[in-house]
Amino acid sequence: MKFTEKTGKTVEEAVKNALEELKVARDQVEVEVIEEPSKGFLGLIGTRLAKVRVTILDNPEEKAVEFLSNMFKNMKLDANFKTKLKDNTLYVEVFGEDMGVIIGRRGQTLDSIQYLVSLVVNKERDKYLRVVLDTEDYRRKREQTLIRLANKLAQQVKIKKQDIVLEPMNPYERRIIHSTLQNHPYVETRSEGEEPFRKVVIAAK
Repeated sequence: MKFTEKTGKTVEEAVKNALEELKVARDQVEVEVIEEPSKGFLGLIGTRLAKVRVTILDNPEEKAVEFLSNMFKNMKLDANFKTKLKDNTLYVEVFGEDMGVIIGRRGQTLDSIQYLVSLVVNKERDKYLRVVLDTEDYRRKREQTLIRLANKLAQQVKIKKQDIVLEPMNPYERRIIHSTLQNHPYVETRSEGEEPFRKVVIAAK
């Protein structure tokens, strides 16, 4: 996290000096007083200035929205955002017209943008924050589609006793397939291959 240490005749003056250097408002920082000011003997000898450490508070929601706003502005897209920070996960919902362009084929563009937002948000963070980017309820719809697909293919494997290899999927989508079929009595799943071409295999038990 970005911080600076400054001095001043008073704590308030030291904080003001720090805010001017960091170019942020008072409510965007955390202040730690390292040394209180003292006048010393007869108010002259041994005078000690106040010293503070001012640290910019991390605001992942603002970082994400600022990054996406600039990106979509360059893409000539008018978008609004809704964010929620919960259980070490940042959820970002994008609203606007022509959002299909940011979803892409099977969500590949959306996944790529999500990855970039994650890089921006987690830069200089001590603890990793998961980012989930969504628009037009795509994630939920995709999850339902994958659950139906998993159950349909599992039935085929059960009947034909032949393995079925799915198309390459990202880790999130592979987890949906694995989770859906983890307690299936007749089939099992595994992942094969290297990223970004790693695939799920549904096989008979």
